[in-house]
Amino acid sequence: MPPANYTLNLETELQTTATGPNDQPSDPASPAALHMPFDNSYARELEGLYARSNPAGSPAPRLLRLNRELADELGLDADEMSSAAGLAVLAGNAVPAQAQPLAQAYAGHQFGSFSRQLGDGRALLLGELIDRCGRRRDIALKGSGRTPFSRRGDGKAALGPVLREYLMGEAMHALGIPTTRALAAVATGATVQREQLLPGAILTRVAASHLRVGTFEYIAARDDQALLRRLADYAIARHDAALAGTPDPYLGLLQAVAERQASLVARWMGVGFIHGVMNTDNMTISGETIDYGPCAFMEHFDPEAVFSSIDTSGRYAYGNQPAIAQWNLARLAEALLTLIDADGEPAEQRAGAVVQAFAEHFDFHWTTVLRLKLGLDDASGGDRALADDYLTLLRRHRIDFTLAFARLADAAQGNNTPLRTLFGGAAAALELWLKRWRERTLAIGKSPDELAAALRSANPIYIPRNHHVESALAAAVERDDLAPFERLLRVLQHPFDEHAADSALAEPAPAEQTENYRTFCGT
Repeated sequence: MPPANYTLNLETELQTTATGPNDQPSDPASPAALHMPFDNSYARELEGLYARSNPAGSPAPRLLRLNRELADELGLDADEMSSAAGLAVLAGNAVPAQAQPLAQAYAGHQFGSFSRQLGDGRALLLGELIDRCGRRRDIALKGSGRTPFSRRGDGKAALGPVLREYLMGEAMHALGIPTTRALAAVATGATVQREQLLPGAILTRVAASHLRVGTFEYIAARDDQALLRRLADYAIARHDAALAGTPDPYLGLLQAVAERQASLVARWMGVGFIHGVMNTDNMTISGETIDYGPCAFMEHFDPEAVFSSIDTSGRYAYGNQPAIAQWNLARLAEALLTLIDADGEPAEQRAGAVVQAFAEHFDFHWTTVLRLKLGLDDASGGDRALADDYLTLLRRHRIDFTLAFARLADAAQGNNTPLRTLFGGAAAALELWLKRWRERTLAIGKSPDELAAALRSANPIYIPRNHHVESALAAAVERDDLAPFERLLRVLQHPFDEHAADSALAEPAPAEQTENYRTFCGT
């Protein structure tokens, strides 16, 4: 951690340095022919929480993929975005007239240790668009070059991590889980130096906002009460407008963030998702999933599953994610304490009660997720025990989490074979549980086909299986072959629709491959 008197001169502009023989920065003043109607509230209202910066540019950009559906949602013309003018913006070679590129400042607890100075070291917020539904959305470039927060980094991104984030974000969106999304992926034509030279790329990321717990920690660490209040008011106006003017808006903000995060983590766990790096700078105020670095999807059910190469202690294991979300929320509570009205009950107790209640809120959302995964659309007192007993079976016999729930739809229609095959020698234990499950589902009063339809709408057959993701990325990076990526993306955008032609993409990796699988930060 930097010394206590460490501050960053936000007026400092760092020169972008080349990272490869073909990496020549562009003229940052180059205007864009593309019109994008930005309205930049963050730049207007939160001076002191960013440094102005410009993208370095790309020497030989190539559009790898444009998210045309998302472009339309944002009110953008997809054909124009894929034109030369659009590519110039997506590659960082031109800046739209109404954009105000900036790198956001934030701090963060990383694996439990506080760093008071982090910030966007390889991302630039171009500005904000109001989408077709009236929602304010951030548009940011990731991998566009150095910023005043880059420290010793080059600010660039490699092709593999860019495509991974595109793939994961779209998969999570299709699964109904709040997430940042990718508008575009562009190859820069330059190389980046990591353990080896890799092709460079830029991701255009869309978010409800990039406000993080670490944004609040950054100001609290500097004891700037005026800026802290401005940030909290800004967050309320952007994400919880109904709180404005209420007696306790800042306590209400903490409660709203807690509720969103409780729901988000329950949904993660419902699809076996492991974020891998749940630092406070990766926890959004909006409740969106952000930063798909060392993330992975669990195969056989194991609460202790960890795939991140940097999580050597298992801090961010699958089963630890609710407790970590609560720990991160406590850090937000600490940052907000001076704003929480302390009339009567002390602020520490009021904020502490919100943090303590997180476990109950998570448990409610997790139970709701499990009920839906079992096809139960009403509540009964024994539902949680029924679900927990199934999870115990999956853990004891190392059964694939995704398929164990997906194949319940077949069982609902009287075909136990797919599920029995999955359980193999543990089929006898499965039958005992199935008997209880059938008795419970009969009480709902649905026909077998109705129950199967409900199960298929709640349980995906396709998730981003780690070995398929790695295979698709390797083809793109090593052979410049995007066909496997495109096929996998197409399937993941419809995760509940099973097709025989795509059956291989539903299958788990061999056990030995899963045991040795590790993910890495995309830096």
